[in-house]
Amino acid sequence: MVASSINVAQNVGFYLIAAVMVGAAISVVSNRNVVHAALSLVLVMAGAAAQYLLLAAEFVAVTQVLVYIGAVMVLFLFGVMLTRAKLGRDGDLNNRNWGLGIPVAVLMLGVISWAVLDGWKDATLPADRGPVSTKAVSDSIFQPYLLPFWALSFVLLIAAIGAIVLARKD
Repeated sequence: MVASSINVAQNVGFYLIAAVMVGAAISVVSNRNVVHAALSLVLVMAGAAAQYLLLAAEFVAVTQVLVYIGAVMVLFLFGVMLTRAKLGRDGDLNNRNWGLGIPVAVLMLGVISWAVLDGWKDATLPADRGPVSTKAVSDSIFQPYLLPFWALSFVLLIAAIGAIVLARKD
């Protein structure tokens, strides 16, 4: 009885978070203000981290927050601020042929769905091997890829310093 109530609460949480994520994703593509679209994207990524928490994958959730929300979005906002783009609405940014994108998007959704369903129709999930520790997940990621991870962190640091130098007024 207790396990079924946990599953119901987890399902309710999943659907609430998914609804917020879908609303924020629609806001990303429909918002004409670039900064508001970026902040909506932060909400989508935070929702993905919350979904990882529902799956009891705390390490992946924290990594999602640190890497995507903490680093990628900060660099994106630096780029937006450095381009000196208008922060308000701008009517010139929309393409007149935007209606052509809807059937193309539906076609692409159909092709990707067909490819996924056709490619994995006979696949089965592996047997449950018990819980996996955070240490095992982090070791499998960072042991072979520690040097590229450090290099990427230095590149992000240099990009942030460069953005600050360029934005500074002398």
